[in-house]
Amino acid sequence: MVSFLFSLDMNCKVKSVSSNEIIMQGLPSYTIFPLGDSALTIDFGNVIDFGINEQVISLFHHLTNRPLAAMKEAIPAYSSLTIHYNFFEANKCKEPDQTVFEWMKQQVEQMITEGFEIKVSAGNNMRIPVCYTEEFGPDIKTIAEANGIAAEDVISIHTSTAYKVFMLGFLPGFAYMGEVDEKISYARKPKPEMLKAGSVGIAGRQTGIYPLDSPGGWQIIGRTPLELFNKKNDQLTLLSAGDSVQFYSITKDEFEDIKAGNT
Repeated sequence: MVSFLFSLDMNCKVKSVSSNEIIMQGLPSYTIFPLGDSALTIDFGNVIDFGINEQVISLFHHLTNRPLAAMKEAIPAYSSLTIHYNFFEANKCKEPDQTVFEWMKQQVEQMITEGFEIKVSAGNNMRIPVCYTEEFGPDIKTIAEANGIAAEDVISIHTSTAYKVFMLGFLPGFAYMGEVDEKISYARKPKPEMLKAGSVGIAGRQTGIYPLDSPGGWQIIGRTPLELFNKKNDQLTLLSAGDSVQFYSITKDEFEDIKAGNT
């Protein structure tokens, strides 16, 4: 998540970008709708799609470098991007016959018409240790039995793929990643349970890590000793949208050593 606070230019216009700075690319169909009185969402559909998410992340990075007038922050999700804005600043700039939402929407459409560069994300490649013991991964057996494989296979399959961070949400630093192999996919629990920070879970084709002690309904297969969120760090969250994550298995002794800062 990135925040922006800035002054409007004299004409309350989006800054134009010269044609040699951008690459015009088509976007999949989308809708723009208001979210309360100070935000709007650009929605590309309720889907998990690597290509669409790449475009959402590209749009997020474009707005990071060239924020819209009155814009405060942009938040990417799986297949949508929400733009929060200063209602009062935008209200000063809109035409008399426009609503604030219509004026902000006009800016978004102008930006899309002018074009922006869509490129493969240059996120970080992260390796995250996970202890998959039964103590830390109480739901491995459930997933294994449901899919007709051994518990060891669940670990092997989970650590065999690099997962993309589609978005952060739910809790600070909670990264929604995908997609896990169908052989280890499993529905979330009907009721949430209290979970420890670092718990690694699966829900459908998604995998994620709980950054804090909290209720959660995902199937828990292990725990990482790494800290996913620290409010004292300049970089608050270990992971960001667009990053790539490769899990690897560690023993409980290794878990304790890393947790204690001995390695």
